Amino acid sequence: MSPPPTTPAPAPQQVAPFPSPSEPKAPALTIGDRGVSRASLGWMGALGLLAILMGASSGIGGVLMGLSFVVIGAGAWAALTGRTWVGRVGRKAGGVMAGVGFGLLLTGAVVGAATAPVPTEAREEPTITATPVASPKETTSPAPVVVVEAEVSPSPSPSSSPSPSPTPTTPEPVEPAVVESEPTTALAALALLEVRPRDPKTGYDRDLFGYRAVDLDRNGCDTRNDILGRDLHDIVFKPGTRDCVVLSGVLFDPYTANAIVFERGEGGNLVQVDHVVAMSDAWQKGAQHLDEDALHGLGNDPLNLLAVYAKANSQKGDGDAATWLPSNKAFRCAYVARQVAVKHAYGLWVVQPEKDAIERILGACPDEPLPTASTVPDVPTPSETIAPEPKPEPTPTPEPTPTPTPTPEYVYYKNCTEARAAGVTPIYRGEPGYAKHLDRDGDGVACE
Repeated sequence: MSPPPTTPAPAPQQVAPFPSPSEPKAPALTIGDRGVSRASLGWMGALGLLAILMGASSGIGGVLMGLSFVVIGAGAWAALTGRTWVGRVGRKAGGVMAGVGFGLLLTGAVVGAATAPVPTEAREEPTITATPVASPKETTSPAPVVVVEAEVSPSPSPSSSPSPSPTPTTPEPVEPAVVESEPTTALAALALLEVRPRDPKTGYDRDLFGYRAVDLDRNGCDTRNDILGRDLHDIVFKPGTRDCVVLSGVLFDPYTANAIVFERGEGGNLVQVDHVVAMSDAWQKGAQHLDEDALHGLGNDPLNLLAVYAKANSQKGDGDAATWLPSNKAFRCAYVARQVAVKHAYGLWVVQPEKDAIERILGACPDEPLPTASTVPDVPTPSETIAPEPKPEPTPTPEPTPTPTPTPEYVYYKNCTEARAAGVTPIYRGEPGYAKHLDRDGDGVACE
């Protein structure tokens, strides 16, 4: 028998021995040997250069954003290939790196926005305000003085880097502003008054104006004495009144151009204080719509009050310029100008005939100034003087002549029977008819 075939034994498997601890390790990464390739080094350099440039141009925020791009790129590459330029890593670790990179990107954006310098174009330029200064003598001026006030708003962020001051520029020419001013002439003020019909006189009462009841200037003197002290000449004040109560003086009356002698008492009736715009006329032309303070002002305003000749004031009554004018023609311009000033000051109106009359008068004096409360009528020294009539001397009363006591008539009664018949009993001693023969008891009573 032939011996059975023998199966060759399998060759033993070669097992690579572990390196000895004492043997040095070969470098794990080499250029071109599946480690850090030249391309990877190029990308790393480019991203690093990008981070440096962004940091130089945008500060800390730019550095963080540039670094974030590097981390995001490395993390994304690791998540896809499982390796980076520093060696093999897990894909999960690559995702974490990418997340960190996005976090750096957001942080860099926030820091960059907070520290970014303000661009020159965004800085606020100084605000130029032009204020024309009007001349006190003219309402408009062809070349107004311009006052330039610069207001520079502060920087919006104190942490921003300082920037050079903007180069000052010459402001563009500013058109003169139209400044509305109060009228200075009576004719200009008249044009501003409203023309309306009269209101009813219903509810009118002089006491509503508080004339002499209100001391507007609070000087302790009533309105009438204030006006007398302003308008009279050669004034004599009552002693102890601190130059308030006027005892006497001479008025150069603007209504008649006469000199009126004022003496306190009965002679004082020659001088009265007139409301240039009569209170009744004012009531029908807007005053009834004023409040109490305005009414008191209108009733006691020196602008609306003049000391005048009593007779002329009575002739005027409550008339306006259309129904009464002073007989002194030289004063008519000033008179209607004062009426216009009062109505303009208190918002009163005029009726059409009144405005026509005032315009006609002011046509001869178009530059008549609008008077003020301190304006005193300019009246030349009058040639005629009107003085109170002297008081008649009292007629002495003659002393009464004493009436002599009549001598009693002699009466004789023969007896008491006769006396009783005459109806005169009893008769007392000293009376007619008493006689001793009738008084038998001598007690002084006869025929008792």
